[in-house]
Amino acid sequence: MGLIGEVLLLPFAPVRGSAWVIGQVLHEAERLYYDPAAVRAELALLEERLEAGEIDEEEFDRLEDELLDRLETGLRTGAGTD
Repeated sequence: MGLIGEVLLLPFAPVRGSAWVIGQVLHEAERLYYDPAAVRAELALLEERLEAGEIDEEEFDRLEDELLDRLETGLRTGAGTD
């Protein structure tokens, strides 16, 4: 884009900057959400809750399936590793 294009788009600079920041925050949130170490820690905590009697077997199975799906997605896409 030339100088004239930059000058014409200057009023939209805050919008473009905000969109970039939102994109960066979203990327970091996804990286943390799919981080294999974080998912494994949540799995360990879930098992502790089952052993402590805080949740029943059915709830454990449901939550474990969700966490394992998240772990698989993170490992497959590499989302948790940057």
